[in-house]
Amino acid sequence: MFTGCGTALVTPFRSDLSLDEAALRKLVERQVGAGIDFLVPCGTTGESPTLSKEEHLRVIEMTVDAAKAGGRKVPVLAGAGGYNTREVIELAREVEALGADGILSVTPYYNKPTQEGLYQHYKAVAAATKLPIVVYSVLGRTGVNVEVATLERLAALPNIVGVKEASGSVTQIGRLIKQLPESFLVLSGDDSITLPVMALGGRGIISVVSNEAPAMMTNLARLCAAGRFTEARKVHEQHLDLMDVNFIESNPGPVKAAMALMGLLELNYRLPMVAPKPENMARIEAVLRNVSLIPAAAAA
Repeated sequence: MFTGCGTALVTPFRSDLSLDEAALRKLVERQVGAGIDFLVPCGTTGESPTLSKEEHLRVIEMTVDAAKAGGRKVPVLAGAGGYNTREVIELAREVEALGADGILSVTPYYNKPTQEGLYQHYKAVAAATKLPIVVYSVLGRTGVNVEVATLERLAALPNIVGVKEASGSVTQIGRLIKQLPESFLVLSGDDSITLPVMALGGRGIISVVSNEAPAMMTNLARLCAAGRFTEARKVHEQHLDLMDVNFIESNPGPVKAAMALMGLLELNYRLPMVAPKPENMARIEAVLRNVSLIPAAAAA
């Protein structure tokens, strides 16, 4: 159920930095209406490190509920990861009780476990829940890479079903797709390499750009899945600047700024996240105009 395009949802805040529940519901309903394949609340893009446990669970609860809008049930792959295995186990159990369909679990960060430590961590989490688990490997943020051999071991566990691969190495992704069972999902963790990853045999993308343009990214993933790469390449080229500008500063700074310009949320972050620099805000605005996500500037 976690193939195609899944949106790594932002978390909207009010000016007093409380959770903006009304905006969150509208964002989820917008995603569902655009035909998104699945939803991923409470990841890095959702500023999960700054959420209290109660807020974390509330965001997932609301996403599960709003994902049923319009009579179409969109699967929810909820974030539940961290560097304390016991706490991750507890969170995974609570996420399961809320009705999520699966768990995206980032590798333990800061303490930089060995490959054996990673295996034992995920094995313990998998034993504590019936939900399918997608491993989130993002070396640049966590300081640890989940190696191919470790994922081969993890794939043998019945409810570890895939990996969000954001190592930045297309070679590693290609080896994963070659060496792991076909049933094991390899999902791109970077919008800009969705096309090459799916051309190699990847099954989709967990996307930041789909916060802004869910129908476009869903279409890109579906074109790739259908082997229609000439058409997919055109979509990719038309939106490559948007994919790039979302990372002009640390995610989710730029994407939330873009969504504020689009009128989808208030531009509020929790420290240590801050708004992009003025010159980068101008670049974000220009890209949004170029891809028609906000109106073109009036002629002078």
